[in-house]
Amino acid sequence: MLIDAHCHLDFPDFDADREAVIARAKAAGVEGFVVPGTIRARWPDVLALGRRDDVTVCLGLHPYFIDQHGDDDLQALDDALAANPQVVAVGECGIDARFSESWDAQWQLFDAQVRLAKRHGLPLVIHCVRANDRLAKRLRQLASPHGGLIHGFAGSPEQAQAFIELGFVVGLGGALTHPRAKRLQRAVAALPDDGYVLETDSPDMPLAGHQGQRNEPLRVAEVCRQVAALRGQDVARVAAASSATAQRLFATGSAASGRRE
Repeated sequence: MLIDAHCHLDFPDFDADREAVIARAKAAGVEGFVVPGTIRARWPDVLALGRRDDVTVCLGLHPYFIDQHGDDDLQALDDALAANPQVVAVGECGIDARFSESWDAQWQLFDAQVRLAKRHGLPLVIHCVRANDRLAKRLRQLASPHGGLIHGFAGSPEQAQAFIELGFVVGLGGALTHPRAKRLQRAVAALPDDGYVLETDSPDMPLAGHQGQRNEPLRVAEVCRQVAALRGQDVARVAAASSATAQRLFATGSAASGRRE
């Protein structure tokens, strides 16, 4: 059994065939989906997906969309977390160094969401691009007690270990399938069995050989195969380890009784 620990099934990219996408994923062995929120306007669609038994949801404010976030969105997020106990994490939040013009605003927004995660007793789902070391330093300062997921990890073995020591796991997806990703592939090989989850970031982050195509959760099975090859383990072991970690982190599937009451 596989869990896609990060996929945006609420995005309009799936409006025409969402049920078929889910069916294809299940045919490939994917039984669970973790869907994070990105902007306030999309939270209702995320929460609607969360009514499904096979979908687990998170709510957050993504740094990529920082120009779309309003002055009262943090208060709205606080209220939404209080009103929706099925939400299992704060995210997708984070830092993206490609957008230097919003650097200070990104950190302010991120810090505020870490405080909300602390207040509500939730883990974080963190988007981090070209800022692993700075993010790890900030997480040490903020001391987030519930850990979380460093989504779309693309760093070094040392950076992965730093996040794990802070109580986080790393998300492994399409980036590791590209031949040039040697540093990331070394990190994947060195991870402890409970230090990662598998994800697709659908509809984004296409795997090697699928560039230009819409990504889908079914491809987490291919990610699993490549992770197994890099780690010298069989596919069943990787699937079981990653799914157990996702269940522990997000209270999905058989661990759903651990969701907030």
